[in-house]
Amino acid sequence: MRTPGGARLLTVVSVNDTTQTQGTLRSEARIARGALHRLRQDLFVDAFAFLPMPPLEGAKVPRLVPKRLRHWARWLPHLAVGFFSACVFLATFADSSLSNPLRDLVVGGFSLLVALPPVLTLFRPVGAFWLSLGAFLLSVCADAFAPAYGTSPLVGSAFPTHIVVMALVVLRTRPRLAGEMWLVTFGAAGVLSVLLGSGSGDLPPVAVFSGVVLVSAAAIRAWREERRQVVETRTVTAEERSRRTLLEERALIARELHDVVAHHMSVIAIQAEAAPYRVADTPPELATSFATIRENAVAALTELRRILGVVRSADPDAFAESDPEAPQPTLATLDSLLDSVRGAGLEVEAVITGSARPLPQGVELSAYRIVQEGLSNALRHSPGADARVEISYVLGGIGLRIVNGRPSRLAKPSPGAGHGVLGMRERVQMLGGEMTADHTEDGGFEVAAFIPVGSAAGEAAAGGKQA
Repeated sequence: MRTPGGARLLTVVSVNDTTQTQGTLRSEARIARGALHRLRQDLFVDAFAFLPMPPLEGAKVPRLVPKRLRHWARWLPHLAVGFFSACVFLATFADSSLSNPLRDLVVGGFSLLVALPPVLTLFRPVGAFWLSLGAFLLSVCADAFAPAYGTSPLVGSAFPTHIVVMALVVLRTRPRLAGEMWLVTFGAAGVLSVLLGSGSGDLPPVAVFSGVVLVSAAAIRAWREERRQVVETRTVTAEERSRRTLLEERALIARELHDVVAHHMSVIAIQAEAAPYRVADTPPELATSFATIRENAVAALTELRRILGVVRSADPDAFAESDPEAPQPTLATLDSLLDSVRGAGLEVEAVITGSARPLPQGVELSAYRIVQEGLSNALRHSPGADARVEISYVLGGIGLRIVNGRPSRLAKPSPGAGHGVLGMRERVQMLGGEMTADHTEDGGFEVAAFIPVGSAAGEAAAGGKQA
């Protein structure tokens, strides 16, 4: 006994099933339209577009080739394809006979048609596929309708040549063309077999073999494309890392320069403000000059802070870990740095030659940072090695040498950006000095720098410290 409720339930279920089926059919139709659109774009639109194959790059030329021949070795793929086409032509035309000129002309024309597509892949790859497919189908038809011309050799060489042409097209274009060309080729071959009434014959095993060849070619092409993308990504990443490193170092140096220059400008402003009160009955002109000096010093400080803010705007928290109000270190505080490094496990020896004297604040700070970075690199990259710091006070400036021995154990991977040497070089070049950084003969590392100091600068620094 059926109830109205049960009938309504069956009706709803039937409507849902119908809706689901229609949705599935629409999805399948969209997939089919998309596949046909890709097939049309790949094989029909601009099929004979001119896409010349460039010669090999210098890095891809085999190392066994002598240097004198490397320029010509770049064209090895082109020569190999040309040689293959010549062999195909000779193999298909070898059956001709001078006793029948008409037959020789027909066989020669067919041989040229079969041998031309491999060379054409170097310039118009998709067009070469269509020409090769046409040559193959034409050779099959000629063998069926005109066996008197002896076209069997053409049939025997046309299809292997067509497989080679498809593989070359895949290697030159994109992997998905392998499936599209395979479908077009064996779809046309199946239709032609039905029309000629020759049956499928060896078509299935040949189709499987061709599929294996094309899949292999597609895999090689995909692997090459992946390698190219990886190389490009690594290059872009290295360039971006180098750029970021440079900006970080410049931001750090800008902050330290601000501290050095701001100190001196502040002293100038204070001295200019207090000078009129130290002299009784100060002339108005002199008071005005001191006021102008103070205003210019304050304006310079404002501009300096503004420029520093622009430099640091990309990373406002770059110096959050350090106290911005703390005084900048100098060579006078080098002992505390050496103690902290020794506490971290690095045996370091410090040697100071020459007469220690006050230096400009920028030189003192840069020299301290170079020693600090050199010892940090020794800790990071040469665990278990001893280090030596040499500071030489000479007439024209200050010389620095930080050298460490060979590590006694394997260094752990460092998460840092690896720009310590770059930062040291920036500091030295900023002050007009010279620096070298290289490995030593015993497996260690050495950093040597010289920072020039003018006599006027040294006297000014000494006078400032005495004041």
